[in-house]
Amino acid sequence: MNTKPIIAAPPTGRTQENVAYIRQMLGELRAVADMEGAEMLRYLIEMAYVEAGDIQSGVRPLSIGGDRDKAAGVPVKAAGKIQF
Repeated sequence: MNTKPIIAAPPTGRTQENVAYIRQMLGELRAVADMEGAEMLRYLIEMAYVEAGDIQSGVRPLSIGGDRDKAAGVPVKAAGKIQF
């Protein structure tokens, strides 16, 4: 049995730039969450930050593919007044 981890090729071109941008924004959000004392939010942002770094370095593929559930497609609304 082969126990070596599979190393994915890091993304190239525009995808690499987008992943780098996402990681940068996550780093900034992590700092804000930390300053506000939002520990759980900071933890979740940190996990996404680490994931983006793994994708950049090729440790993890950009997508695992396969027949997985798609995102719910819930529209994202700007922060502010909650409407029901």
